[in-house]
Formats: sequence, C-alpha cells, structure tokens
Amino acid sequence: MIKKKKAENPRIRELQDKIRDESYIQDAIQRIALVMSNRLVDSKGSANE
Repeated sequence: MIKKKKAENPRIRELQDKIRDESYIQDAIQRIALVMSNRLVDSKGSANE
C-alpha cells in the first residue's frame, strides 16, 4: 500500500475532505444539474423569441 503525502495547503486539505463526503458530492451533483437545466431552459427560451 502506498502512503499518500498529506497536503500542506489548508485549502487543498479542506477540498480533499469534502470530496470524501458522500453528501457533499451528491449536493454538488444536484447543483450542477440545476445550473445545467436552467441554462438549457434559458437557451430554449431565447431561441423561441
């Protein structure tokens, strides 16, 4: 087993902890899906004008 070096930058450590959190990942996916859906709806609305 390879031992990974712990990041020294606190921001990187924070992000590493977040990506290990299942609920954080699920929430991020939901936010991305919402933004993409809104953009699709907006672009279809612009095309119909």
